Amino acid sequence: MNMPMLDAVEINPAGTPRACIIWLHGLGADGHDFESLIPQLGLVDTPGVRVVLPHAPRRAVTINSGMVMPAWYDIRAADFSRAEDSEGIRESERQLHVLIRREVDNGIPPDRIVLAGFSQGGAIVLHTGLRYPQPLAGILALSCYLPMADTLATEAAAANSDLPIMMAHGMQDPVVPLRLALQSRDRLEQLGYSVSWHSYPMQHSLCPEEIGDIRGWLRQQLDRGND
Repeated sequence: MNMPMLDAVEINPAGTPRACIIWLHGLGADGHDFESLIPQLGLVDTPGVRVVLPHAPRRAVTINSGMVMPAWYDIRAADFSRAEDSEGIRESERQLHVLIRREVDNGIPPDRIVLAGFSQGGAIVLHTGLRYPQPLAGILALSCYLPMADTLATEAAAANSDLPIMMAHGMQDPVVPLRLALQSRDRLEQLGYSVSWHSYPMQHSLCPEEIGDIRGWLRQQLDRGND
């Protein structure tokens, strides 16, 4: 069965895009959530980056009393690593593959595509990017954790074994505990990945210092290959 293309907010440079960021929002939000952030990053027209902000499908979320809302997968317990919705996670992985394929079909090679995400969105880009069969430009994982960590060692793609990863987290995050993010970072490093780790005195959000670090890291990844 063909996976349908997700609706998305799309921000395009004036000229032909040379690279792409696919940015996934968090639980209960939508593609507009980070739309206002993109101009602050100064990447669209120079160096010519297309940004795709997809809307997650709506589904019932167990931890929120079964309320239907935009979600990349169900959350069944406060401890995210227990009773994981592996089916929902893999469905979102396939949907992200469709978005990547569209960019490749339109002329942007995979190694010019960054996967970015916040909270649930960050979990999905970590899960998907490390398993993607072609080299990507990088993974930006904000205020999130590594889902399905126990399957990564056997499912990881050799093509992305040295994929640049930036993880950033709030030290007072009450939604995704800092402890869980640190465990995820450590698991990635144990598996041989190099993680650029950043933490900030904030809760489950972004702060100006973090935005500056994101801008610098994204420019570094997207400038590679332009020399």
